Amino acid sequence: MTVDLLARGLAQASDTRLVDVGRGVLARSGTVLAETLFSTGRPALVVADERTWNAAGRAVHAALDAAGVEVAEPLVFPGHPVLYAALENSEAIRERLRAAGALGVAVGSGTINDLVKLASGDLEQPYAVVGTAASMDGYSGFGAPMSSDGVKVTMPCPAPAVVLFDLDVAAAAPPGMVASGYGDLSAKIPAGADWILSDAVGLDPIDPLAWELVQSGVTEALSQPRELAAGNPDAYAGLVSGLVLSGLAMQVYRGTRPASGAEHYFSHLWELAHLGADQDPPLSHGHKVAIGTLAMSAFYECFLARDLTSLDIDAAVAAWAPWEEVEADIRARFQGALADHATAETHVKYVDRAGLRQRLGTFVGHWAELRPRLEKQLVPARTLQRMLRDAGAPAVPEDIGLTAADVKATFPKAMYYRSRYTVLDLAREAGWFDELVDDVFAAGGLWS
Repeated sequence: MTVDLLARGLAQASDTRLVDVGRGVLARSGTVLAETLFSTGRPALVVADERTWNAAGRAVHAALDAAGVEVAEPLVFPGHPVLYAALENSEAIRERLRAAGALGVAVGSGTINDLVKLASGDLEQPYAVVGTAASMDGYSGFGAPMSSDGVKVTMPCPAPAVVLFDLDVAAAAPPGMVASGYGDLSAKIPAGADWILSDAVGLDPIDPLAWELVQSGVTEALSQPRELAAGNPDAYAGLVSGLVLSGLAMQVYRGTRPASGAEHYFSHLWELAHLGADQDPPLSHGHKVAIGTLAMSAFYECFLARDLTSLDIDAAVAAWAPWEEVEADIRARFQGALADHATAETHVKYVDRAGLRQRLGTFVGHWAELRPRLEKQLVPARTLQRMLRDAGAPAVPEDIGLTAADVKATFPKAMYYRSRYTVLDLAREAGWFDELVDDVFAAGGLWS
């Protein structure tokens, strides 16, 4: 990451004040934290699990002590079973922080970070995270994802004040973790295309800085999949930086739009169905996102193979289903609280026939400008599939315990899952959705 881009991101970020990514970061972690988070004299509570304690937690605890920071007895969770992002675990951390009067230092990856983030947010105090694996982009993001009443929700809480990441530690992490981070970062490609479409009709205007933070380094960050899989620490600089900058972009934008689109909804839905939850370790978010990313990349290819300027807008408007029919379809596909959630989310982006005519007219009228932007943003699905495979990430549905038919059945649910506008919505509004989904899974397709 460039020093200038990081500085501009930190200047506009809501919570994070310092990011230090590189080799040798672990050795200087105590001094850096002493000069930033612990300059007021508060004690430090290192939170880890047995695996991350061995990877970096013990070294961070010792470095804090050597730097003159008062250290509380560390909170180290068992390594097995794998720690879950459950409210009771966050509450346990919160009470330890409260009892010690300490500020938290999360040492780990997604789960540890989210638990300490939520606990610190509950106490309205800052915390730091020392990353141990390039496994996801949430290190510098705000909010802690949790599952509640059958729906995946993000609990509001500030991002870390300090983010430290030693590339040697990242390179030594289990291979599946870098594969997860690679999958999560690859999602920024179709997510960016979805943002372009949403911006075009005034729904989610593109923030230039947030866009640059996410998109400027994605190509470089994904350019060395084999070196990443081989554990070359120098190859991790781009990937870790890309993941951290993605989190900063979400702070700048105060939302997840810069970092996710429809591809993430596949993952969310599979997580709610507990896909891979019984594995050890559980199937990661990034592994599921990788398959969602490939599904959406293939969908975009099928969409762009058609000429939107030839769309019969009158026919599309005449065929547009009234809200009552849309809601009935949603409730036929979802159950319980998730049906209520999807109904409410879809209603936000639903338009009547007059609104549809205006929206489609905007797309058709600007398609000569939009299409080249989308083509520049996207990577061919087969190329991306090869890159994911080289990084050790899932490349076919069977890699995460699904079939092509399972992925196909997720498309309409992904369209309804969130209010965020994506190419799935545009395809439905144009009357092409079902045909395009069939095209993705036709003979000769990505997974046929």
